[in-house]
Amino acid sequence: MDALDFGHLQRWSLSADFLKQWAGPSFTYPLDHKQLTNYLEGANHPAESDKLIYCAVEGEEQQVVGHISLSAIDRANGSARISRVIVDPAQQGRGIGQRMIQELLRIGFDGLRLHRLSLGAFSFNQAALKCYERAGFIREGIQREAALFGENYTDCIQLSILDREWRARKA
Repeated sequence: MDALDFGHLQRWSLSADFLKQWAGPSFTYPLDHKQLTNYLEGANHPAESDKLIYCAVEGEEQQVVGHISLSAIDRANGSARISRVIVDPAQQGRGIGQRMIQELLRIGFDGLRLHRLSLGAFSFNQAALKCYERAGFIREGIQREAALFGENYTDCIQLSILDREWRARKA
């Protein structure tokens, strides 16, 4: 990902609640160039960075259809967190999210040799939860009433997958 991709994330962030749904508290609405520039700072150095940021592209014309990052990379303990997952709203329902997750699992476990990957999804986001569980993530717990959406608080479901679980699913 680079500054040329900022427009996609800005267009896809249709509202404050939708931005919070895919990015948590890391961005504020409206998503602007400064926030995205700060987000990229220090990223994407495979041996050094604590975050790797990707755009998902599709087809010969390399159309950007999604965004995902691997953050909080802890090489000493072999863990990281999948975060900021979004599929172009016009492209949802086509399995792009599942392919993005599978590719990040490959990068985390095969490329970085990590032991554990985790992520969180708000309890109302059933499509995301199904995607993550289909990829092999296991629910670990609930952060009760973790975020305010409109006038209601919602829980955040925490999930993880270990390298041996991922390898067993691949076999």
